Amino acid sequence: MAENHRINRGRRGFLLMSAGAMTFLALAARPLAALAQATAGPPLKIATIGAGHVGSTLGTLWVKAGHPVMFSSRHPEELKSLVDGLGPLARAGTPAEAIAFADVVLLAVPYGAMPQIAQDFAQALTAKVLVLDATNPVVQRDGEVAAQAREKGVANTAAALLPGVRLVRAFNAIGAGRLPEDGKRSEGERIGMPMAGDDAKAIAVASTLVREVGLEPVVIGPLAMGNHLLPGTPLAGEHTPEEIRQISATLK
Repeated sequence: MAENHRINRGRRGFLLMSAGAMTFLALAARPLAALAQATAGPPLKIATIGAGHVGSTLGTLWVKAGHPVMFSSRHPEELKSLVDGLGPLARAGTPAEAIAFADVVLLAVPYGAMPQIAQDFAQALTAKVLVLDATNPVVQRDGEVAAQAREKGVANTAAALLPGVRLVRAFNAIGAGRLPEDGKRSEGERIGMPMAGDDAKAIAVASTLVREVGLEPVVIGPLAMGNHLLPGTPLAGEHTPEEIRQISATLK
């Protein structure tokens, strides 16, 4: 009898310990789940100012990643086939409507339009968590505005046109046509995306959006370093993250 009593007590102890361990694991898992949800966060409302090759390509990739995107143009009715093909997360509007809609704004217009955008929307853009500057000044296309931006520095010019805006310069050095294919690479083989900005939160949001199109963000320095993010510069084209770090270390 005494032996049976000891066995029963042992069984009860084991069951209590097991139940306690399971309870501990369940409680420990809750904060981890909450942290995962907080890290993922809600989708971002994104506006593309310009729906040409860059704006339509990036906007499409972000729709596929689960973000609501408003593609904008002075003639939004011309974007109907684009948004209809992308489903309910995509819509079209004017630049004013898109900026009012968005948390994040992508500037993807010919550089000649930048002074007018600044005049019309600079104040509204200061309220955005991130403004991605994917513009490139092309003198043959954009004229004197582009020539001045190249002389002064394209990132410096953007900062002067849009004071107080959380700018991150990115998507300038890789052709938009390469982005869908580059984004299919496995994580260890990803192409790097050089970025430059001054605001830590804006850089964090931009980094997430870069990863969601399948590239690896590489912050090369403050916004002024974005002067180097142009076609035809050492950082242009497809590079590994390490190659980007090595190249940017040689730049001033």
